[in-house]
Amino acid sequence: MDSGIARKIDDLGRIVIPAETRRLFNIHEGDHLFIAVEGGSIVLRKLTDTCTFCGSETNVTQFKGKGICNVCRTQLGS
Repeated sequence: MDSGIARKIDDLGRIVIPAETRRLFNIHEGDHLFIAVEGGSIVLRKLTDTCTFCGSETNVTQFKGKGICNVCRTQLGS
């Protein structure tokens, strides 16, 4: 997929990610993006939620601003 939209960088170095791109990648206000340089390109990746306790990326939900997976949630309830 080699399509894109040109955006101007403002005086603080910010750019706007177009709404259709945010929808495509399920990016919402408050989400964290990882910025990397790969070869001669700047790459943005949405960070996946990870469990604060075990690092799992499976079935993670937010609890008081922290990620927690179902396994750890069950163990904490015991």
